[in-house]
Formats: sequence, structure tokens, C-alpha cells
Amino acid sequence: MRRGGRGIALGPSLRVPAIGQGTWHMGERADRRADEVRALRAGIDAGMTLIDTAEMYAEGGAERVVGEAVAGRREEVVLVTKVYPANAGRRRAKAACERSLTRLGTDVIDVYLLHWRGQVPLSETAAVMEELRDEGKIRQWGVSNFDTEAMQRLWRVPAGQACVTDQVLYHLGSRGIEYDLLPWCRDAAPGLPVMAYSPLAQGGRARRAILEEPVLRRIAEQRGVQPAQVALAWTIREGDVIAVPKASDPDHVRQNAAAMDIELTQEELTALDGAFPPPSRHTPLEIL
Repeated sequence: MRRGGRGIALGPSLRVPAIGQGTWHMGERADRRADEVRALRAGIDAGMTLIDTAEMYAEGGAERVVGEAVAGRREEVVLVTKVYPANAGRRRAKAACERSLTRLGTDVIDVYLLHWRGQVPLSETAAVMEELRDEGKIRQWGVSNFDTEAMQRLWRVPAGQACVTDQVLYHLGSRGIEYDLLPWCRDAAPGLPVMAYSPLAQGGRARRAILEEPVLRRIAEQRGVQPAQVALAWTIREGDVIAVPKASDPDHVRQNAAAMDIELTQEELTALDGAFPPPSRHTPLEIL
């Protein structure tokens, strides 16, 4: 395990690396499947043993890619997948979970997330998640795209505090969670890590705005690494955020993994704050 060999705790029974692998947009094209499987396996080899996916991604296609990638290596990885909000009630959750298990080729999901908040009461979702855990179908559960208010509501329902993570958008160009959500997770829910999706931003223009920023490029050049590696190192700098970048090229995958070995200096962090200012007030949670 990188980053001091300890990893980050996801609940009482799982430890994961600070950087895992995302799969958004995988499974959408048959001609890319072999490359996607190869990239995920390269990530496992490089120590990125957490793989994040969702039933929404390519309507199950990404889960199938992950299932192929982890075949024969299931015990090496931590599998995270997400359920549609419409499937997160008592009547549909168990069937949705079984479909994900089949596509992933496994008997148990390590962390099962509610993809975003929907119409099903949080108390009902928490209860069915606990039932799935009691049945051995999942090991832990959490949420995604929950702002501070939603997390506070979850914490007030029975079994709500069994949630082990909140997966949200977080990168140098989107720091709004630092104002209230991250402090809440640290203060009101000690040990509750945040999982950062799209830690290098989503889309060409947004990503270029980060990776071509002169301060970031200067730090990368001085260290002899890629700007994306510095951006990932920044995301995991506090030790309680897990980044899940998606990469389909084995070289990019290995570069992502190597970012776990970069520890930025206070001077570098201050320079990045100047280029990408932290929030000074509450902003609505950004969702992709």
C-alpha cells in the first residue's frame, strides 16, 4: 500500500490506496474494451487496487469491463459501485445489487453507493443497505453527490451513520467542498473520508484550465513529473481524500499511481492556493 503503507480506512474493515481507478465512460464501445481491461489491470499492478464504477456507466457496461479486469484477481481489489436513486428503495435495491454482482462477476460488493439523492427516503435506503450487508451482498455502503445538508439529514436517520464515504466532485478548479462539506466530514463524522471523482476535471476545456496553469506546470517541471501528477498529489494531500481518476492508457495509469509518492511542500501548496483560491463562502455542490 502506498502513502506510508497504511492506506485510508473505508469503514471498519477496508483499507484502500489514496488513488484508485475510475471507470466513467468505460464500456461504451466494444472496440475499446480490451484496452480498458488492460488499463485497469495495469492499475492493479501499480497499486491502485480500488476500482470505482456504477450501474449507470454505459448502463452496466463499465461494470462488465471491471468484472473482466478483476477476473482471477478479485481478492486483490476493493470494488465500489453505485445504485441509481430510483433503485435505492426496498423493492428495487436487492435486484439492482444482484445485477451489479453478476456484471462484476463477484459474490460481494465492497462498497455500495447511492449515486445521488433521489425520491426514496434516506431512512429506507439506509435500512436496505444494512439488509444487504447483513445478507453478505455488500461489505460497506456510502453515498455520492451529497452536500452538507444531505449528509446531516442522513446522519439523523436510523443506521445513517453506517455510511463510510461521500463521493463528490473535487479538484483544484472545484474546491467548494472545502468550505463546509470536508470540515463536516472531519468534525461531525471522524474518519469519514471523501472520495473525489474527476480529480483532474471532466472535459477538455476544464482539464486544460488546470493542467496548463503556469504555477502547476512550474511545480511539475521542477519535480520532473507531469502536471496531472501534481494535481492528483494535491487532491490527496490531507490523507482523508481518495481520488479516483479514470485512465484508459497504461502509461497514464502508471503515472496516476506514481502520484501517491509525491508529497507537496507547504511552499508549493501555498503557490497552488494562489493560482486556485480556496472558497471563502458556501457554494452549491458541483455535480457532473
